[in-house]
Amino acid sequence: MPEFSTDQQPAPDSNGRSRRAVKAVIPAAGLATRFLPATKAVPKELLPVVDRPVLQYIVEEAAAAGINDILLVTGRGKTSMVDHFDRRPDLEQHLTAKGDLKRLAEVKRPAELAEIYTCRQAEPLGLGHAVSFAESHVGGEAFAVLLGDEFVDDKDPLLPSMLDLQAQTGGIVLSLIEVPWDEVTRYGIASVKPQSTSDGGEIVEVTALVEKPKKDVAPSNLAVVGRYVLPNSIFDAIRRTAPGSGGEIQLTDSMAMLLEQGVPVHGIVYRGTRYDTGAPIGYLQAVVQLACQRPDLGPKFKEWLGGFVNGNMERTG
Repeated sequence: MPEFSTDQQPAPDSNGRSRRAVKAVIPAAGLATRFLPATKAVPKELLPVVDRPVLQYIVEEAAAAGINDILLVTGRGKTSMVDHFDRRPDLEQHLTAKGDLKRLAEVKRPAELAEIYTCRQAEPLGLGHAVSFAESHVGGEAFAVLLGDEFVDDKDPLLPSMLDLQAQTGGIVLSLIEVPWDEVTRYGIASVKPQSTSDGGEIVEVTALVEKPKKDVAPSNLAVVGRYVLPNSIFDAIRRTAPGSGGEIQLTDSMAMLLEQGVPVHGIVYRGTRYDTGAPIGYLQAVVQLACQRPDLGPKFKEWLGGFVNGNMERTG
């Protein structure tokens, strides 16, 4: 993984707090084997949820939280992700000539959300390994990590509260959700102590982190999911992290190392709507949920869907 100096420390503001993070990293170099053969040539992050790719929802979430600098950690065959956030003068000219101003605005919107940068991860060796490639880009400051296959409902934002909390504590802030006990083996699990509440949800102090524990030894059913706000010290911890579960460098293990060294770790227990598109069933659920919410599609789609579920196979156009 890259080797960089970690001497820089984030400068405090006038109140002695760390500056609020303004950069985000989206690891997006995975092979997406659960979606093959669809993802053989099309990145999973560009699969459409109604009429926007998953990745655009994530960048919109970051932009709404005040983050305007985003690094995509990409892999082989994923340059089209960058293309989506570029301008298309030919397409814009075509839509302008047609007078289709609504679609024109939608085509321009991705390029206006944030500054998009990229770097290449030669092979996917774990989330910690992917995050390590961001060290030179974030420049000694705290930063957010947003996984490339999940996002939250824009009416129930989570990231702003996470960024504010990290600026106050200077440590690690995690997003947590309650999962069924039978599913704790799929996640990093947090041991916690209740602390307070915020607009984003319940704030807890994290006392331990365990990567994919067995059900009978899991400290809780609070799972670490795809939003993190991290201090710059995480990079040194990643360098000292040995391969763990699956032979990969796990970010959870690196965060646990900082926790043992006394770095404060907090979590916000999110109880809003989270869309997890990392597996086909979650992806399909997200498509249906968001299509039903659309004022232009929802009424007709829900009518058809209800008939389909009830055995009425009438086709609609």
